[in-house]
Formats: sequence, structure tokens, C-alpha cells
Amino acid sequence: MDGMTLEAVWLNEGQTCSFLTLIEASGLTGEEVQWLMESGALMPLPLPAPEAEPQPQESLSFPAAALPVARLARRLRDDFELDRAGLALALRLMQRIDTLEQEVARLRARLPVRHGPA
Repeated sequence: MDGMTLEAVWLNEGQTCSFLTLIEASGLTGEEVQWLMESGALMPLPLPAPEAEPQPQESLSFPAAALPVARLARRLRDDFELDRAGLALALRLMQRIDTLEQEVARLRARLPVRHGPA
């Protein structure tokens, strides 16, 4: 090894991560995570009904799927020097592409199997 420290965060699909874990594991600042929440790129889990009042950021939790999105946001910020508006737009477009690719795969799976050249 060259002295680098690698840190891994292992989350299963059904698990959640806290606001602070999201910040630490992604490399984003709290302000950037807050901005991504306000832009709709990151969505915290809904609070239970009795706690539906606004909560401090530190008490928010996110689905495990938010972590790859936050890491992608940090890479886009660092690699392309995107400002917050550009970052939110890029994330929304990439999420839209993922959704469309999943839809295409689902529809292709419903087509009859072809054998040989068409």
C-alpha cells in the first residue's frame, strides 16, 4: 500500500444511513447535502407521524440508495467543478437516464426471444 487509507461503508438495500454518515461517506459538506435535499436529488426518509414537525438535520435518515447518489455528486463536483445548480441538474438527468434504462430492460425482458440473425 502507498499509505492511503480506504474506508468502506457497507449498506444493504433495506438499511438507512444518517445525515452525518452521508456527509462523512460522501465527502460532501452538510450545506451541500442540504442543498441537494432542497433540489430533490436526495430525499430523506419520511418521519413517523408524531415527529412530523421539522427535525434538525442530524436526526434525518436516508435510504441506503442515497449514498451512491451523494458520492456521485461529490465526484461530479470535484471532477467537473460543477456549481450547485449544475450538480443538481446533472444528478436529476443521470437519475432519469437510470430510470429509462431500467424501463427499457424491463420492456426488453417482455419481448419474445429471437434466435439467429433477424
